[in-house]
Amino acid sequence: MFHHIWAALLYLYGILLNSIYQCPEHNQLTTEGMDGKEFPEPHLGQWYFIAGAAPTKEELATFDPVDNIVFNMAVGSAPMQLQLRAAIRTKNGLCVPRKWIYHLSDGSTDLRTEGRPDMKTKLFSSACPGGIMLKETGQGYQRFLLYNRSPHPPEKCVGEFQSLTSCLDFKAFLLTPRNQDACELSSN
Repeated sequence: MFHHIWAALLYLYGILLNSIYQCPEHNQLTTEGMDGKEFPEPHLGQWYFIAGAAPTKEELATFDPVDNIVFNMAVGSAPMQLQLRAAIRTKNGLCVPRKWIYHLSDGSTDLRTEGRPDMKTKLFSSACPGGIMLKETGQGYQRFLLYNRSPHPPEKCVGEFQSLTSCLDFKAFLLTPRNQDACELSSN
């Protein structure tokens, strides 16, 4: 009998603890007003890569040589398509241009990367003004990425991102140094 009471008390304690220490909710963005031709205006334009989080450091290794990255998201040449251009400034000062085509999923902001069928990207809102979070999953990796309209958002924003991702068991964290000037985005 004592074991049943003890088990019940531990169960109730677990429920109480879980309700107190739940991870904050991160809401997935929606494509309200999407007419099949355009991505909602607030998400187009220039973004700076600020930080990343993943379960392991290996899943963030691609960003180790990076000082800063500036992105431009624009409507693609076909419906339900986005064009993403990046200018990557490496720690040794080089500028590396990149571009991707994303395909939108009908009625959501799930993105599929052209030429990479294993990669899936989800967009999430951020509590940080001018911020957005992406969750990328692919073969052998998953990571959250924080972007902002400003290259230097308030430290509180980065702290909240790190807190949220840590709560979700993404223990590896990377903050881009952003010590050098951003590279110019190419127009094509």
